[in-house]
Amino acid sequence: MKIINNFLTIVFAALLLATMALTGCKDRESIANTEGSSSQPPAIPVSVVVVKPVAMRDVVFLPGETEAYEDVKVAANTSGRVEWIGLREGQEVKKGDRLAKIDVSALKASLEHAKAAYKLANDLCERRRRLYENKIIAQEELDQSETQLKLAAADLAQAKVRYSHGFPESPITGIINHLYVDVGEYAELGKPIADIVNIDRIKINVRVPELDVRYVHKGQTTPIKIDAFADRTILGTVAFVAFKADPATKTFLVRSVIDNPDHDIRPGMIGRVAFVRRSIPDAISAPLFAIVDKGGERIVFVEKDGVAESRVISIGVIEVDRVQITSGLNAGDHLIVRGQTEVEDGMKVIAK
Repeated sequence: MKIINNFLTIVFAALLLATMALTGCKDRESIANTEGSSSQPPAIPVSVVVVKPVAMRDVVFLPGETEAYEDVKVAANTSGRVEWIGLREGQEVKKGDRLAKIDVSALKASLEHAKAAYKLANDLCERRRRLYENKIIAQEELDQSETQLKLAAADLAQAKVRYSHGFPESPITGIINHLYVDVGEYAELGKPIADIVNIDRIKINVRVPELDVRYVHKGQTTPIKIDAFADRTILGTVAFVAFKADPATKTFLVRSVIDNPDHDIRPGMIGRVAFVRRSIPDAISAPLFAIVDKGGERIVFVEKDGVAESRVISIGVIEVDRVQITSGLNAGDHLIVRGQTEVEDGMKVIAK
């Protein structure tokens, strides 16, 4: 009986050890399977867009400064004390409006003398014409009288011009921007009296490099941005393209003109003029933010069959926030535009 009990004990122990060994193997296999599955990274969620050909423009932006369409500095044509000023700074003036009055007492006396001399010469000439018709005087005397009349007429015209210099007029329609003299001050011959500007239209001058001037021509429409009005796009027209380059900068002066009915764009503001060098009707492009820089190479990622694939690209024209891709990307590719910085070539991705 004792032998039987010992035998049963041994059999039970053997079965227990076998069960433990089997259980241990299964646990190790389970752990190995768990470790194997955890070593594979999960698929990365990304956003993709289908690449399609789009129209793009090669645009160059050049800075420039605005100036009045007409800017005139009116100078005194005679010297004298300023007796009267008609308009003040900021007021509008029409072409031909009188700006001021300068003391012209001496010039007025000269004018009256010239008028009297002309009247005398004219009366004398008329008498001698009648005498000549009656054959009382010779032709020579009549010729002398007519010559004296012409000289008196010239002196009178000259006196009128000199007298008018005391009443300077505006040569353009515009706005009084600055007065250099006031009533009672002495105006000197050739010195400025007033600045008058016409800002119904505004000119903006830019310097175009020699490689780009071939794309610019008179009459071309040019989009313009004024820094003070960044939210406004203004269309201008090229009015002048220089035929000779600046010898120091090797650039060509180009002048665009824009309408300024509200007079809110003022001379001296900074603006940027856009010139279209060429248009590309079917460019392959990508957003600038979709490009990743890796080791000095420009790379984009495309999604193909649930896997990220890296492409080395070459770029061309840049327009606003898009760039032309000249190689490395094709129409129909699924370009990754979000999550591209988190993936590597060959990683699994989930496109959204």
